[in-house]
Amino acid sequence: MPSYSLTVPTRSLELLREEVLEANLELVRRGLVLYTFGNASGILRDEGLIIIKPSGVPYEKMKPEHLVLSDLDGKVVEGDLRPSSDLPTHAALYSAFPEIGGVVHTHSEYATAWAQARREIPCFGTTHADYFHGAVPVTDPMPEADISGEYEKNTGAAIVKIFAGRNPLSIPAVLVANHGPFTWGKGVTAAAHNAVVLESIARMAYFTATLNQQASPISSALHDRHYLRKHGSKAYYGQDKDAK
Repeated sequence: MPSYSLTVPTRSLELLREEVLEANLELVRRGLVLYTFGNASGILRDEGLIIIKPSGVPYEKMKPEHLVLSDLDGKVVEGDLRPSSDLPTHAALYSAFPEIGGVVHTHSEYATAWAQARREIPCFGTTHADYFHGAVPVTDPMPEADISGEYEKNTGAAIVKIFAGRNPLSIPAVLVANHGPFTWGKGVTAAAHNAVVLESIARMAYFTATLNQQASPISSALHDRHYLRKHGSKAYYGQDKDAK
């Protein structure tokens, strides 16, 4: 098994392992996963190395040393356990979206319901607009050839396809048709945060569409105002990072 001990600072690996473990545990704390469902990963961009949850290991028993290290081709380079079966999807997203540093997949109830309905999540209100600059898209259903072939890799390709012309950091989430949500961010902590927010806005959107089947998305002006005040070049939400 190849060793990266001479090229990757040990501390960098340790820190990312801790962040990835904490992100996985956050999914449990927030009620987004059951049993061993779901996974979170992070990437060391300069080295092209992914750290991801092992497959089928209960969260309550998972430790940093259980996490699996792979390259961007999905080849395991460190770890005694099999990586998450969704590793090829994570790798495809890291390869296609160089801006991201963490990926999360869950089967959270409301977001998955929208995915199973094959419906994007419209922006009905400002909570959605604070995090997603547009509707949360849903992929096209996968053809049988893609399902019977390299399924997880093809899942990543379906996500990349639906994001043509979209900024993955402006809409850091997607619904895979008949499957469930994936989220991402500049780091794995942000990816987990976005997974929590996605489930919340999916729940609110479900109730909105149930209470008013003619509900319309908010105006572009209100959507832009809420998103850009947090994420735009002139954002003013929150505190200056340099404030004492």
